[in-house]
Amino acid sequence: MGYRTLRECINDLERHGHLARIDAEVDAGLEIAEIQRRVFAAGGPALLFSRVKHCGFPVACNLFGTIERAQFMFRDTLERVRRMIELKIDPLAALRQPLRYASSPLTAVATIPKYVARGEILAHETAVSRLPRQISWPGDGGAFITLPQVYTEDVSRPGWRHSNLGMYRIQISGGRYEADREIGLHYQLHRSIGVHHAAAVRAGQPFRVNVFVGGPPAMMLAAVMPLPEGMSELTFAGALGGHRIRMVRAEGGGLPIHADTDFAICGTVVPNKLLPEGPFGDHLGYYSLEHEYPVLRVERVLHRPGAIWPLTVVGRPPQEDTIFGQLIHELTGPVIPTVLPGVKSVHAVDAAGVHPLLLAIGSERYQPFAAIERPQELLTQANAILGQGQLSLAKFLLIANEADDSALDIHDVAAFMRHMLRRGDWSRDLHFHTQTTMDTLDYSGDGINAGSKVVIAAVGPPRFELLGEVPAGLQLPSGFGSPRVALPGILVVQGPPCELRSEPGGRQHWPTALQTLPPQPQPKPYHAEIERFCGTTCLENPVVGFRWIVVVDDSAFAAASLNNFLWVTFTRTNPAADVHGIASFSYEKHWGCHGPLVLDARLKPHHASPLVEDAEITRRVEALAARGGPLHGLF
Repeated sequence: MGYRTLRECINDLERHGHLARIDAEVDAGLEIAEIQRRVFAAGGPALLFSRVKHCGFPVACNLFGTIERAQFMFRDTLERVRRMIELKIDPLAALRQPLRYASSPLTAVATIPKYVARGEILAHETAVSRLPRQISWPGDGGAFITLPQVYTEDVSRPGWRHSNLGMYRIQISGGRYEADREIGLHYQLHRSIGVHHAAAVRAGQPFRVNVFVGGPPAMMLAAVMPLPEGMSELTFAGALGGHRIRMVRAEGGGLPIHADTDFAICGTVVPNKLLPEGPFGDHLGYYSLEHEYPVLRVERVLHRPGAIWPLTVVGRPPQEDTIFGQLIHELTGPVIPTVLPGVKSVHAVDAAGVHPLLLAIGSERYQPFAAIERPQELLTQANAILGQGQLSLAKFLLIANEADDSALDIHDVAAFMRHMLRRGDWSRDLHFHTQTTMDTLDYSGDGINAGSKVVIAAVGPPRFELLGEVPAGLQLPSGFGSPRVALPGILVVQGPPCELRSEPGGRQHWPTALQTLPPQPQPKPYHAEIERFCGTTCLENPVVGFRWIVVVDDSAFAAASLNNFLWVTFTRTNPAADVHGIASFSYEKHWGCHGPLVLDARLKPHHASPLVEDAEITRRVEALAARGGPLHGLF
């Protein structure tokens, strides 16, 4: 019936051959992170490090390293949760198939947290400085907690029913934090913790925060679930864990503490105080730079007997958080049509950094008696998708019509791109949203949380043939060369490099409001280069046989694999600024082009630096993996 503690999970994984113990001393500063990346890439086991340098706690990682292991950990409850979701979609299903849903009442009971007077988490106290100091990338600004479960409540409606459990990174060293007394609390747009913080500020009350680390894996997955605002993640954790989540009532008005967690950091956000947090090597494959975020004043650091510190590593996908995404889609995918009428499925493409690229399949239902010649209802559905929670952070949304190809698989990215490229009309089917919000971690935009979006919708039968090779004798404008085909219909071209970017530790001073921009912003030099490319390429040039031309810094790298192409193209473009076109025009505020789209996917001066491993750490980890070493055979 699911694990009640992390120790139960670790022991079970080890019994079934899913975990390897490492008794050699390792360093949480860069070394464990590189080991995790290597073992994850090899599809290896979960790891338990019993000796961590300068730390008295064992460290576990790669717990969710494969979808098979993640499904194994929830083997007793995953199907029950699926059936609970089915009942949410169709409540009458229980009447038609009572045996199938016989366990649903027990699952429902498990969703209600249980308050208790005591818990093992209260057994010991420690200090922030004694916790494992995980540093994942050389440019990180300090040590971070990477699998935190950050618990808050709404002061205007206290109690678990309106609580939030989220995974927001926590900086525990470096920067200007007071040692052992202050830690950094980073959260982004569309996070419920922000709603709770605002409520506390309005009420003039302390904003209390508890950070749980460890405990059963159901709590870790619950912390990243995109549940509707106002629904407590504790309910989902109980259902997935197969038992009620035990919470210890706090004394003196504090928040309750998860009784079965391994660690708990309890504190209060310091009013009107922000400190620089970061840099941090993040899931887009670049550093998120130093920005000001709230500060948590630490009041207590608790741990249970035999506590284990779990961690993960993020970076250019795929990483372990990819598996979180797969599990979430597996559970929530069937709910999409009930939340977004007409939308059949939505896929956030992991290789493109998740938020930068969404693929969707919708349906044109408004005129079933007439042939659909241009996107209609698809545009309504696209707007609904972009208005839905974290989906609103997308930059590129490509939406297809289900009736055009009922076998279209939204997870086959190459096939989906071919479908869109054969049908999309760039003079009509591009719909931009400018001066809008974007993912906090994405530096391709105009500023922090500021950028643009584009919807590309396509309906009807195929209208275009897709070139699959570079035409002989292809001529490109000066400064552009090394053309390669990334996908049928898509050419990548190496362009002149932009100016140097800031270093990972550099601070960016972004405009924070429209009025801070100059009245008539001038085109950047690198925009002029792409406009020159478009302006000197006529419609008779063989290059216009491609539907997309993507200008990159290294065309060999971008075309080497589908993952490389997706990562380079969609993490380095801001649609309104970086989507150009051959024979472009603007008519009644609508922009389009008669020739190919030209996407500028070069690294720009304001972009953050890509993540690169430390060469010395790489040599050390490779030595540990040599024959006879403690990591031999793991990757």
